[in-house]
Amino acid sequence: MTRYFSEEHEWIEVEGETGTVGITDYAQGQLGDITFVELPAEGAAVSKGDSIAVVDSVKAASDVYTPVTGTVSEINAALADAPELVNSDAETSGWLFRIALSDSSELNALMDEGAYKTFVEGL
Repeated sequence: MTRYFSEEHEWIEVEGETGTVGITDYAQGQLGDITFVELPAEGAAVSKGDSIAVVDSVKAASDVYTPVTGTVSEINAALADAPELVNSDAETSGWLFRIALSDSSELNALMDEGAYKTFVEGL
């Protein structure tokens, strides 16, 4: 599987035509303790850059943007009872939603892990 990153601090891991999306470890660290996650509806059609979810923390509420166009195929229901998974495991079990990609060429505009690390170091 290949993982890509956005400048808005989302990651997407792609397998076939499905992407798993979450916020980066850097983003969760900036937000502090996550208290609630508002997830999109399964079956929702979304366009790249749409605000699709909200992560609430002790510091702020932060929008999550979809890095690609597609249809939400699954949400991480575990976050309803355990939003802290985003803090403890942001880039694995703390994923937010899965999306069926409409246009995989949109991935070309995202960063690989090395480019994202360089991007974050410049902040």
